[in-house]
Amino acid sequence: MRNINLVVENFSEFYDNWVLKLEEILHQLLQVSKKRSNDNTEQEVQELVSKVTSHIKEYYTVKWGAAHQHVLVFFSPPWLTPLESAYLWVTGWKPSTVFKLVESLNKTTTFNMTEEQENRVEELKMRIKMEEEKVESEMERQQVALADRKTVELAKMCSRTRNGSGGGSGGGGGDVVAEKVDVTMKGVLSGLEKIMKSSDCVRLKTLKGVLDLLTPMQCVYFLAANIAMQLRLRQWGKKTDITGSIINDN
Repeated sequence: MRNINLVVENFSEFYDNWVLKLEEILHQLLQVSKKRSNDNTEQEVQELVSKVTSHIKEYYTVKWGAAHQHVLVFFSPPWLTPLESAYLWVTGWKPSTVFKLVESLNKTTTFNMTEEQENRVEELKMRIKMEEEKVESEMERQQVALADRKTVELAKMCSRTRNGSGGGSGGGGGDVVAEKVDVTMKGVLSGLEKIMKSSDCVRLKTLKGVLDLLTPMQCVYFLAANIAMQLRLRQWGKKTDITGSIINDN
């Protein structure tokens, strides 16, 4: 497993650059959304939507690669502000929040979903809710597994060995305990990586599901609002950090 500091450094750099590109994409989306519908060709709009989805997929590709090296950092990511971290659901945004955004957009005259679209959104919402519950159940199982009798006994053995109070004959016993701890932790980390990927798949499934049932221009409005919300949360988080630093310094 690679050094955690190196993983954090590399992903933090990637994430900062990824957010900068996201800001550029938001500017393009807003430009298109402000034009009259007949001023945008369908091909231009679809190409822009594809550009956004490719950028989002890039994030998850790099995230999964980094998480395979050190998954724990994604459950407490240092590249996010405390405010952003407060809204995390299993290392990312909660899929069901997307439907609140769609409902808000549908109250505007520009979005204007059909009845069929509204019904399909509701169906998707129910399916995603079930997917969320599966992830949460799996996370709960993972937490319970950490507290089972075998794991607790192993932790006690490890503690006794470190304190030199028995549990084995000399260094050999300590090596056996260390090996058992290593195997147990690998299982825990593998489980967390699996849960993280499951939650990310629900996020991607949610975005694809919503985009598939919207018109190209509706996709532009939705993506612009979704990205703007994400970037605004980051801006607020950074302002809070700065304000907190000034208060602490004084």
